[in-house]
Amino acid sequence: MDVAGLREAKLAKKALITGITGQDGAYLSQLLLENGYEVHGGVRRISHSETVRLVGLGIDQDITFHDFDLSEQNSIVRAIREGQYDEVYNLAAQSFVGSSWDQPLYTSDVNSMGTLRILDAIRTYSPHSRFYQASTSEMYGLVQEVPQREDTPLYPRSPYGVAKVFGHLMTRNYRESFGLHGSSGILFNHESPLRGEEFVTRKITMGLARIAHGSDRPIELGNMDAKRDWGYAKDYVRGMYLMLQQDEGDEYVLATGRTHTIREFATWAAAELGMTLAWEGEGQDEVARDTSSGKTIIKVNPAFYRPAEVDLLVGNASKARDKLGWEAEVSVEELARMMARSDYDAAT
Repeated sequence: MDVAGLREAKLAKKALITGITGQDGAYLSQLLLENGYEVHGGVRRISHSETVRLVGLGIDQDITFHDFDLSEQNSIVRAIREGQYDEVYNLAAQSFVGSSWDQPLYTSDVNSMGTLRILDAIRTYSPHSRFYQASTSEMYGLVQEVPQREDTPLYPRSPYGVAKVFGHLMTRNYRESFGLHGSSGILFNHESPLRGEEFVTRKITMGLARIAHGSDRPIELGNMDAKRDWGYAKDYVRGMYLMLQQDEGDEYVLATGRTHTIREFATWAAAELGMTLAWEGEGQDEVARDTSSGKTIIKVNPAFYRPAEVDLLVGNASKARDKLGWEAEVSVEELARMMARSDYDAAT
């Protein structure tokens, strides 16, 4: 290797991403690799099904994988102590709000104590590492202010949200008490064609793709009036990266500042596939029919209602705009159409 090559190798940053096989982990890996990083991923086990997103982006061979479990302190300590990473992004979690009601103990351990295990390993073995915690708009829950900002009081409405509050506040405490460079991104809903199939946006777009290919089975959804601030995941991982490039750690809301119902998202996605939805009825009796075919496309199933619903989430990302130079670039309409088209094409 020549002198220039040695210099480049010496300057290359090294990052660990937990939850690297998920939507955000895949896009963040792609971004870091494009910026010359040596990327490492923490996974519970390596299998084709887990790395499919990375394979799809063509970057699976560029990543070094490590056994890593947020419930197992030894694996965390070993990874942090041996890796001496410049940046650690904690994206791993039990990330489905609905499942947190079925698995409250597991969700609490992974999402709260798992974060603490990483923070303490960094403090003890790699205090120079910059740490990113994936916080969430679900921490606001029963919202106390509209729109929600970094200093809006937290009122979570699910075990998932409660556990994320713990990790969020612990990151703040380790930053203030031990001087760690720790940042929390309070990310509002962010979607993409890589979103997990259990999330409502993918459930909608996959169901629409199936119907567009001839299925007669309607999509069953819960509260159609729930409002969310939806953005594009690739925009949001750029915000994560920018947070760890700052001189000091901090907390930032990433959001579009616009809110829409699940009904609106479904209408935009359906339009991309040639369906015009007409909505009829109210509450549990509401349905959406395609005006051309008369086919029932969506119907409400109360089984998908949450025990405690979060009705309105919309973020104020002015701090991220002013300090990071970050803004969401892809609109929710574009996002819905992108996801619908991707699922339609994948089904052909």
